[in-house]
Amino acid sequence: MSTERPPRPWYREPWPWILMSGPAIVVCAAIATAVIAVETRDPLVADDYYQRGLAINKVIAREERAEAMGLRATVQFNEDRDRVRVLIASGAAPAEPPRLTLVHATRAGLDQSVALHAVGNGVFEGAVRIPEQGPWRVQLEDARGTWRLSAHWRGTGEAVVLAPAV
Repeated sequence: MSTERPPRPWYREPWPWILMSGPAIVVCAAIATAVIAVETRDPLVADDYYQRGLAINKVIAREERAEAMGLRATVQFNEDRDRVRVLIASGAAPAEPPRLTLVHATRAGLDQSVALHAVGNGVFEGAVRIPEQGPWRVQLEDARGTWRLSAHWRGTGEAVVLAPAV
């Protein structure tokens, strides 16, 4: 009488399954990566990059115009970060309220334009909603688009001093 057992079929052995699991995991990860790549849009890449590149000379001219006018401004946010005050400290104060734009460095959906109204000579206020701290670019320009002041801001409570970036 023999004591040997009959051999088991291959699918009952653990080693084929262990060896096949590595490539199967890689295939699943590749499919998941492809789905994410196809369905997720990259908001950091502008659709109109060529037109933006052509507009650089116009932006530089607006910064130079602000420098020639001697414009400087301070932007202050309240503690709740829902109100903003713009003080144009030097240069000729504009007759019309300027446009204030907040541009988030990495999330285009957070960008916003603030409608300002005059409170006093060179002082403007408006309602704003800053949802989070982070890298922001604060831009102030006149309604006609002839000059522009800008600065980087971390989204914290301190005031932002705007000056021409030339």
